[in-house]
Amino acid sequence: MSIELTATVFARGLCFGEGPRWHAGHLYVSDMQAHHVLQFDSGGNPTQVLEVPACPSGLGWMPDGSLLVVSMEDRSLLRMKNGAASVHADLSSLAKGRCNDMVVDAFGRAWVGNFGFDLHAGEKPRPTELIRVDPDGSARIVASELVFPNGTVITPDSRTLIVGESFANRLTAFDITPEGGLDNRRVWAELADGAVPDGICLDFAGGIWIASPTTNECIRVEEGGKVTHRIATDRGAYACMLGGSGGNSLFVLTSRHSHPDKCRSERSAEVLIAAAPHAGAGWP
Repeated sequence: MSIELTATVFARGLCFGEGPRWHAGHLYVSDMQAHHVLQFDSGGNPTQVLEVPACPSGLGWMPDGSLLVVSMEDRSLLRMKNGAASVHADLSSLAKGRCNDMVVDAFGRAWVGNFGFDLHAGEKPRPTELIRVDPDGSARIVASELVFPNGTVITPDSRTLIVGESFANRLTAFDITPEGGLDNRRVWAELADGAVPDGICLDFAGGIWIASPTTNECIRVEEGGKVTHRIATDRGAYACMLGGSGGNSLFVLTSRHSHPDKCRSERSAEVLIAAAPHAGAGWP
């Protein structure tokens, strides 16, 4: 039996929140359909950090402190340094669909997923790739045949990458080789009861929190698939991140809609906060 936790509203009025990250004492969120990257203070008040006309998604920081931002519609990775943003990598020749979530590791390498098909046009899901972007902006495909690679985490020892395959209802793990390749592909957890892994984050006890938009919840899963904790939400849960002063505040991004038109017209997206049993670990 899983433990039920309760969340409260931290912020509201977003169009559609994605890619939450805790960095330097602040929560950062991509308000995708508003085309803004936001920084929140401890009271849930936002400040605009960057405008991304082609829709921001995944966020991460390089060792030099520069911010990397996925620009979805033009399938590129932006780099913001000293207040100015430029194209860090053009992924249009590698990504089959819109780029989405991302994790940036301790070495400044970005691991970027993409839809693989046109979700909002009603196309059927098809396998796609995970792309690695090196600190110099060069990019290569490091894994293929992934069904909507989405939220991604890297363990504290930098040896294992785990990615959520949203349309396969599973978490898939890889060993990270010394050269930065991915090897020993395996299923880390199959999700039951219709849960879909969207955004994910890792804790120090080795559990992974999963935002599941199809079941309106955020669940903590151990390797093998056991659900230990659960947070029910009143709308779809799309992403999550551990942070806060003690590292164990779980931020959950929710929305009543995912279609861009409804997101912009209703602004129903919220950021929830709950006390988690363990602090965040690894990357992001």
